[in-house]
Amino acid sequence: MRLELDDARRLTGPNLLWDQPGAILDVFIDDIDKNTVVDVWHKWLAKLLAEFGWQQQTTYRLHSEGANLAISAPIDALYCACDLAELAWHCAVAELKNDFTPNWQQRLNELQDELAEELNPALITLIQEAKKHGVSCIADDDEVSLGMGKSSQTWPVRALPDLKSIKWQQYQDIPRVFITGTNGKSTSVRLASHIAKAAGYVAGVTSTDFIRVGGDIIDHGDYSGPGGARMLLRDQRTELAFLEVARGGILRRGIPIDSVDAALITNVASDHLGQYGINTVEELAETKFVVAKGLDAQGTLVLNADNKLVREQGLKLDKKVCWYSTDESNALIQSQIRSGGAAVFIRNKHIVYALGCDEEYIAALEQVPMTLNGAAEHNVQNALGVVGLCKALNLPTQAIRDGLKDFGSNAQDNPGRGNIYEIKGIKVLVDFAHNEHSMRAVVRTINQLPAKRKIAMFSHAGDRSDEEIRNLTAAVTELDASLYVVTELERYLRGREIGDVPEIVGNYLQQQSIPSEKIQYAANPLEGAKIAMDFAQPGDVVLLFVLSDREQVHEYLTQLTFLN
Repeated sequence: MRLELDDARRLTGPNLLWDQPGAILDVFIDDIDKNTVVDVWHKWLAKLLAEFGWQQQTTYRLHSEGANLAISAPIDALYCACDLAELAWHCAVAELKNDFTPNWQQRLNELQDELAEELNPALITLIQEAKKHGVSCIADDDEVSLGMGKSSQTWPVRALPDLKSIKWQQYQDIPRVFITGTNGKSTSVRLASHIAKAAGYVAGVTSTDFIRVGGDIIDHGDYSGPGGARMLLRDQRTELAFLEVARGGILRRGIPIDSVDAALITNVASDHLGQYGINTVEELAETKFVVAKGLDAQGTLVLNADNKLVREQGLKLDKKVCWYSTDESNALIQSQIRSGGAAVFIRNKHIVYALGCDEEYIAALEQVPMTLNGAAEHNVQNALGVVGLCKALNLPTQAIRDGLKDFGSNAQDNPGRGNIYEIKGIKVLVDFAHNEHSMRAVVRTINQLPAKRKIAMFSHAGDRSDEEIRNLTAAVTELDASLYVVTELERYLRGREIGDVPEIVGNYLQQQSIPSEKIQYAANPLEGAKIAMDFAQPGDVVLLFVLSDREQVHEYLTQLTFLN
């Protein structure tokens, strides 16, 4: 019998299980009926809550490996809620295994003292008053703020203002959106902010790479969760916010804020399965669509009609939707137009925005550098989604045109995503793609470009299964390259030994009848890039999947460009 607690954490915003804050346990269950385990946990939790003097709600979600168990709690008591839910779990496990029951009475006494220190009645009152006045209130462990952007004001969470002194009318919101999906999130937030800049806004961006306001990067790192959103919305320079929302952030904490003007879901494909009880792409799709819970009553959900999982989830919702597709004849596009809704599509290699029968030609694909004249279909889709998002924000059409035309496939505008270098007659494309869906998209792009020969450099993180590594490698072999350079990723071994992943890749390549002289190995992406470029000749196309050492590779390629 396996009854294992994997994680206990706080849910601070609307999430996969429900729309309220609380605590969640991730548990593994095997060789025993899952419902039986959940029932015993609920029994113990009810007993402990009664003894503790708390009235809270509970919910749960079963999955193939176990369950997610949740308890509601006030925002100022989430740590205590985690401890209480965990105590109920340990008591339930003891009962199910006929083991010694923990001294729960003593632990409850300790939790009473912890709760007394954690509670912050002044914070709860401030949040309630802000809601009454229609003012956004953003709170975390250390700070609380009212309003957004230039009207935002922040206080230490234990030094709040006197309610009588607050001039509620001075606090205003700024336009803000969520952008999520398996692939294309970072490109979309960057393109959208570029368009907002063309419209005269100081746009803020949170992403898995950095947090930025206007042209200033505040910090590098993964800011695709609530912390990045809070930092950006509190920055008084921010006039419009594009918030990248990753799967991990949704599952760990919930969505960053509970109110946005629009949300874009780019696509859903297999990636990072097996974490937090998300084991299928269908469950991943449900996770991505949690962002829809943050939409205001009049908010627009911008959805990719070319992605099956997005279509299936989107059709379940009663939301205002803007569908987009590379195919004007897509049934959802045509239905949307007939019903007077918004749609974005391609007609004769032009991006068209339609609101019912009213149409606007936005730009020709040849005018949008990131699409490589339409060859990069994944970036065509990214462009369509961002057009729909910007129209939902009522940004001027001319600004959308200008932003699309000015956003380049280079390391300045979109670092690590489809960056193009021209070096001595050799075309080099650098991309961060790291899952099968995105890698195949990039490979399809390369296969549409004229090339004497094709050369590929790639690597995989160690937390992929052997089968996933082989599938990812299969995507690369669709290039039919003259040389495959396999690199180590020492920073991303994630439990494997050096050499393990390249060995799996090399064995797979040889099983596909690729001769050994077409396979070379490198210690890191920079060394791999050098091997690929030394082999390349004028007329060749070189594809570099760079998952680490991106800055070093960029500097190396830039030096070669100057020597061109």
